[in-house]
Amino acid sequence: MMNPLDIDLLRTFVAVIETGSFSNAAPRIGRSQSAVSMQMQRLEQAVGKQLLIRGPKAVTPNAAGSDFLVHARRLLKLSDEAWASVTRPEESGSVRLGVPDDYAAFLLPPALAQFAAEHPRVTVELVCEPSTALTKAIEDGRIDLAIVTRLAEQPVEVLRREPFVWVASPSHIAWDNDPLPVALFEPGCTARINVLKALAEGDRAYRCTYSSASLLGLVAVVQAGLAIAGLALCSVPPSLRIIGANEGLPRLDALEISILRNPRSASPAVERLNDFLRRALS
Repeated sequence: MMNPLDIDLLRTFVAVIETGSFSNAAPRIGRSQSAVSMQMQRLEQAVGKQLLIRGPKAVTPNAAGSDFLVHARRLLKLSDEAWASVTRPEESGSVRLGVPDDYAAFLLPPALAQFAAEHPRVTVELVCEPSTALTKAIEDGRIDLAIVTRLAEQPVEVLRREPFVWVASPSHIAWDNDPLPVALFEPGCTARINVLKALAEGDRAYRCTYSSASLLGLVAVVQAGLAIAGLALCSVPPSLRIIGANEGLPRLDALEISILRNPRSASPAVERLNDFLRRALS
């Protein structure tokens, strides 16, 4: 009889719940979509009950699956910590990592979870601020590392070019309004600069209905159908739809993501996180 607490199956189960589908979970665990589906069937057969609700657009846990998820995460954490305690016992310390709000919400969590599993004795202190503020925080020595959207004048290495897309409410057609209602991040933000540049080049009249550094606030405005917005593709929540040329909107330039490092931060913990994030982002 198969062990119902097979670690590989638990890891796949958590990936499916966190990503919302078999297809999204597949690259995260390094398997095909069909293999993910088969693993979930095996897990449900092992525990003797259904754990997932397989919808046309998303996979969600049922009541039993939600309860099981709590224990699955706990077991995975213990397994990863046990492995890391033997393979990397010497690494410890604290790292102050800066990241913009939108990357912190969607791009960073899987990477940080993996880093924590591999380096359980390293504490990561997260600072969420816009890229311009994080650049100054690095210069002032207040943080050790920062994931930022590169400004045009910054002479730093680009690790990732993230598609930048228009998003809207799936139940409203705000893009049909004239002038175009747009929700923007705060002045100085690269995302805001890219949106305004595209609108100017496309000769599209617009009005700013919302301006803030808050991703949650911007998403709420768009969900309500009050505006459209530009978001990094990795930051688009399932509650919004991606729009573009078919809706008569101009093309948006991709965002260039870089890592900044405080030259005075040279601890082994900072070295490990810097190397890890560079690999993860590229």
